[in-house]
Formats: sequence, C-alpha cells, structure tokens
Amino acid sequence: MVIASQHGFTEIADGENADDGKDYRPGSVAARELGVRSPLSEAGLTKDRVRALSQKLGLSTWNKLAMACLASRIPYFSPITPEKLRQIDEAEAFIRGMGNSAQVRVRHFGDTARIEMDLNGMTRMMAPSIREQVISFLKQLGFVHVLLDLEGYRMGKLNPIR
Repeated sequence: MVIASQHGFTEIADGENADDGKDYRPGSVAARELGVRSPLSEAGLTKDRVRALSQKLGLSTWNKLAMACLASRIPYFSPITPEKLRQIDEAEAFIRGMGNSAQVRVRHFGDTARIEMDLNGMTRMMAPSIREQVISFLKQLGFVHVLLDLEGYRMGKLNPIR
C-alpha cells in the first residue's frame, strides 16, 4: 500500500475470482486487511466465466494455466523472502522451458526443492540428460537436495488439512 500511495494510487486490485474463495488462502485474508480489492470476485465471476469472456474478447491468455502466487510454494510459518521467490521462479521457468510439463510447482523447503508435475512430465524428467540438467540448474540456484514428488502436482498441496 505504501508504494501504491507513493505513486498516487488510492486502490489496489488483484485477480482473485469467485472460485478462489473456495480454497484456503491466507494471502487473500491479508490482502483484504490491507484494503486490496478483488473486482472479479466482487462481481461473482468464476474462473470459467473469466475464461469465456476473455476468449470472446480475443485475449490470448484466455486459456492460460493457473499460476498461483510464488509464495504458495513456501510452507506455512516459513519466512517468505525475495531470494526464495527468485529461486522458485527461476526453477519453474527452467523446468517449463525444457518442455517437461506446463503445470510445474517447485516447493521450497529450505535447502530442498520438491518438484511437482503431472505424470507425463515426471516421465520426461527421468530421462538422464534432462534430470541431470534440472539437478545442476537447481543446485546452481542454491538448493542442496532436488526431489521429484511422486504424487505429482495438486493445487493447494501445502494447505493444512481442514
């Protein structure tokens, strides 16, 4: 909010939609407490409706995969730092860039990176040359251990059991 006011903005809006309220999202609570508005959610627009309207308007992003906040890759009660967010962002971009899987999450557990992806992505990841490149790159980012989560990607995997 401080940066927004320094630039003359009186409102901040995010892209949360009506479906997002169905999931455990402490960041949404924090955003509301800071006065952030969610116009899509406030208008009752679901993800499917946003996609349909986007396609009708000819937007190239109408069917873009969901990309949750990078902070959602860090376990609850662990500090969120710019360095951790950079490591996650670069790791995921590298893995996606290799064509392994469009839906990739790198969970940050201190010195351990836990990679989640779909089964086809896991199969491609196990090719020796790809596996070695991913391990090498993630270690250059500062991770000591690189794990492949055999359960694969699932939205909200770090959320507490409710």
